[in-house]
Amino acid sequence: MTLEPVRLNKRMAELGLCSRREADEWIERGWVRVNGAPAVMGVKVLPSDKVEVDKRATGAQAQQVTVLLHKPVGYVSGQAEDGYEPAIVLVNPRNQWQGDTSRIRFQGSHLRSLAPSGRLDIDSTGLLVLTQDGRVARQLIGEDSQIDKEYLVRVSYQVAPQRVTEMPFADATGARSESISQDVRSVFPPALLARLRHGLSLDGQALKPAQVDWQNPEQLRFVLREGKKRQIRRMCEAVGLHVTGLKRVRIGGVALGQLPVGQWRYLAAHERF
Repeated sequence: MTLEPVRLNKRMAELGLCSRREADEWIERGWVRVNGAPAVMGVKVLPSDKVEVDKRATGAQAQQVTVLLHKPVGYVSGQAEDGYEPAIVLVNPRNQWQGDTSRIRFQGSHLRSLAPSGRLDIDSTGLLVLTQDGRVARQLIGEDSQIDKEYLVRVSYQVAPQRVTEMPFADATGARSESISQDVRSVFPPALLARLRHGLSLDGQALKPAQVDWQNPEQLRFVLREGKKRQIRRMCEAVGLHVTGLKRVRIGGVALGQLPVGQWRYLAAHERF
């Protein structure tokens, strides 16, 4: 089978060297060579072609930072929208956690090209990763990402309607539904818990298997390896649950830990997602 050539920036991302955007920047600066010759923008390569990167590129990459933010409710992950501020406005010297052990001193340049790697809904809180490093971004949100994400989800349950007569909260058919917010675990059917783990679809696509277990009588623990828009809330709605609180506590090997709400720290050199 003959392999088709691909754009150099895509090949460099596949090799884990950098992001496509970074690859384009390095090519423009003359920091990339293909088979010994300076690369040009848009060139296509085969797997057999030798791609080399100048030490200046790896040096610049070593200066890039990754920030871990405990996002509060009320901030959007990305660009400002509907009057809400983006979470990146919290990344400033005043909000840097005193418990940060990275020994990195904040510089204004750390905000340049700092972007969220994954979303966290405006009404959710917890761990949000912002990075300048394309390798980190690809690892977390690339098409082939295998990084799992852990969430604690507080829920209430809309119990299926039962036939009643002359009840003030009955609907037109004489049925009444009841929202349970205490000891939800005791009334939530095991079969629906099994559906949360595997068997649901969103936007016409089957979801990957998920780990879903009770953390306590009112809170579920989700571990996912995908991140569709408002996925957990929509999964819960599909089985009659209503999310009253959602917090992301871990991404891969990096936990939220003791990081206070609204504060941030740098990813330490020894930490790996």
